[in-house]
Amino acid sequence: MMKFIRLLRPHQWIKNGFVLLGLMFSRQWNTSTLLAAVVTFLAFCSITSSVYVFNDILDIEADRQHPTKKGRPLASGVISLRGGWTISVGLALTALLLASFTRTWVVFFVVMYAVLNIGYSSRLKHVAVLDVFIISAGFMLRILAGTVGLDIAPSSWLLLCGFMLSLFLGFAKRRAELFTLENNGLPETRIFTRRVLKDYSAMMIDQFMAISAACTILSYGLYTVNSETVARYGTKTLIYTLPFVVYGVFRYIFLLHRRGKGNDTALDLYSDPHLLLTVIAWGVVTMVVIS
Repeated sequence: MMKFIRLLRPHQWIKNGFVLLGLMFSRQWNTSTLLAAVVTFLAFCSITSSVYVFNDILDIEADRQHPTKKGRPLASGVISLRGGWTISVGLALTALLLASFTRTWVVFFVVMYAVLNIGYSSRLKHVAVLDVFIISAGFMLRILAGTVGLDIAPSSWLLLCGFMLSLFLGFAKRRAELFTLENNGLPETRIFTRRVLKDYSAMMIDQFMAISAACTILSYGLYTVNSETVARYGTKTLIYTLPFVVYGVFRYIFLLHRRGKGNDTALDLYSDPHLLLTVIAWGVVTMVVIS
């Protein structure tokens, strides 16, 4: 059982929380919308796990050369390739079935997410910079599924903040991958473990991270004091949630450089009390302010 859980990576499902951001800030908290949001969240949990398995199938040889990924169920051989294909296809069909219980737009965004990630896993992940933008696009599709897919008008500010945050996390992951290879004394294996790393340098990614981190904080800060935001929620106090965002970004950079984190954002969140409490506190304070 554990080998299947490791293959599906359920700890990564927290990323699908982006599906719920539109509901959170729209305040459309009626029963039917809440139920549709939960079903949409589950649909994305299924399709993301399907994509993870599909990616592991394509990367099986590269993973066997990686210092940590070689222990994955497919790379280590505890689950066969045939079993991997069966699980991936089954999860994809489950995602479509769940999405069909909501609105057509949700089905569309689930399919788009699958197509985008097939392209990413097959070829686009080898193109520097574009690879991270593809990852970011996946998060944007989650937000759109949780807004347009639930008949909630998407906020341009929400899309902007989500875009910049996902870029920051994407470049942080690439930086962590460079750390992993360099710390294991295997820089020459970059082309085998993740070919795109040969086109990146530590200085380049640090600059990308700095820009995206600054834009994340700035865009969220401007959103909290925007006149439209103040008018929608009838309060100017949303600005008090900004310190949580700033601290969360800075803490993640600290974990990346001093704790060897960054390879797995979801696991980093679960394992670091500071980061976890910051996200929870941000969510609670935000709900109190806008409700």
